[in-house]
Amino acid sequence: MKVRRLVVGQLQTNCYIVADDNGDAVIIDPGSDAERIEDVIVSHELTPKYILCTHGHPDHTFAAGRLQAAFNIDTLIHDGDRPLIEQGIGELAFIFDMRSYMEPSLGPSLTDGQIIQIGSLQLRTIHTPGHTPGGVSFLCGKDVFTGDTLFAGGVGRTDLPGGSERTLLKSIETRLMILDDDIRARPGHSQETTIGDERQSNPWLRKI
Repeated sequence: MKVRRLVVGQLQTNCYIVADDNGDAVIIDPGSDAERIEDVIVSHELTPKYILCTHGHPDHTFAAGRLQAAFNIDTLIHDGDRPLIEQGIGELAFIFDMRSYMEPSLGPSLTDGQIIQIGSLQLRTIHTPGHTPGGVSFLCGKDVFTGDTLFAGGVGRTDLPGGSERTLLKSIETRLMILDDDIRARPGHSQETTIGDERQSNPWLRKI
């Protein structure tokens, strides 16, 4: 498995391109810079199969529509966050170039435990609400893509509509902290970490 991380947009979102050895790929959280993401895919001769969104905030979904059109692939998101896509960019429009925006046409909703097959890779969907009602993480081998649920030394904010600190911490405790210590956590912002490191040192987890 090859993972390419692109830091995109003003909010410095981590967009991940995950590919198997044959070039079958998935795009996780294309938050901006569609042309840049497309260039990486084309230059590495990858074949994207899906766009996967860990949640519906625009800094994780803004480029999905354009990439969907470029590669003729589905954009998948959990049913709990479909309204965030359908209501549009909203108050954050000022930080995006809205001239380049294309609203994605959403495919079938992601469900907890769903396996997404990408060539030889399997990504398991883990429902991790709290930052948003439909927040999910994706487990693939020794990597878990946590969106804005779990960060290195922190957790996602819960003061936005639909957020809940209690729900977020429960998601981390019951869905992520049950994973092995050596699982790499690849968050939606900032640097990667491991489940073991967060179990030992993340101050937010002392509330659990």
